[in-house]
Amino acid sequence: MRLLPTTPIRTRAAWRPADFANDDSWIIPISDEIKDEIAAAVSACRKKGVGAYAATQKDFATPKFAAMLIGIAGELDKGRGFVLLRGMPMDGYSAAELKLIYWGLGIYLGTPISQNGLGELISEVTDLGYSRKQANVRGYTTREGQSPHTDHGDVVGLMCVHPAKEGGRNVIASTMTIFNEMRATTPELLPPLAEGFHFDLRGEGPTRDLNEVTRNRIPIFSYYDGNLSCKYNAKTAIRGMEKAGMPLDGLALAAIEKVRELTLRDDIRFDMDFRRGDVQLISNHTVVHARTGYTDWPEEERRRRLYRLWVNLPNGRRLAPEFADRTNMGYMAGFYATADAKYWAGAPEGDHGNHPV
Repeated sequence: MRLLPTTPIRTRAAWRPADFANDDSWIIPISDEIKDEIAAAVSACRKKGVGAYAATQKDFATPKFAAMLIGIAGELDKGRGFVLLRGMPMDGYSAAELKLIYWGLGIYLGTPISQNGLGELISEVTDLGYSRKQANVRGYTTREGQSPHTDHGDVVGLMCVHPAKEGGRNVIASTMTIFNEMRATTPELLPPLAEGFHFDLRGEGPTRDLNEVTRNRIPIFSYYDGNLSCKYNAKTAIRGMEKAGMPLDGLALAAIEKVRELTLRDDIRFDMDFRRGDVQLISNHTVVHARTGYTDWPEEERRRRLYRLWVNLPNGRRLAPEFADRTNMGYMAGFYATADAKYWAGAPEGDHGNHPV
């Protein structure tokens, strides 16, 4: 077990919502100049017959947008850990073109990674009629509320194509603030979090066994190379330890529940509603996120729909090896894409075979 910091985290990543009562610098508007640049890039890709997943930076040439994203990458990894881009162009573009625009954002920010066993590099967060009560169902395919968690990759991005009729509010919290609070009030709960847990891979690991769990115990809090980072998902940690034959109780279970409790506490949680054209980008290492349940529009074309990216930053923080292997695929790797994978970055048409992405 690695040691944790012995003093509070004092960086900008240790924020509370009150810090932004009179500060909206975390909202970055998309200028008309960048919108024009994006429109020209979409037009160029259309002429070449190049779409999302295949487009390179050369295909999707947006130098001003790229420069903005380089700065944002630094803010995500070394600053407050979240930004909201407001006003991404939506109207007049097809669904495929919106994914191309979002793909362009992803490849300038870093390297998109696979989000599931289908090899999806852009997932659609929308209600598919499932319930979280069903085995191995992932919350983004339901309209139910999602408990606090972090995703894989350095950064998770959500682009709002259509907001819900009601609800679907996004909740974020600083895991650095949560650590500071636990250190001050319940320090006895930190050692189990530093020791870590085997997480449930829900049948999406390389073996496809429904009982496969992470080969390593993954710490909830990991201190390495001068940075404190967090990996949190109560449901998959608890189920993973059950599947590993080590069901949680006592301090370990209390520690996991404490993180969830603190995330949702009024003086720690930061709520935001998405507008059409918003893109939320958050660091998985310093920010935990959740979502309230929602009511959808009856019309199919108006149903709540977000596009999601998981991205590894080119100059992101170094992580402890046992903390960084979350999918049994190696250091910060995405999920293993099976032979029937729908998408794989770089795969030629018709060749989406067994590639880790």
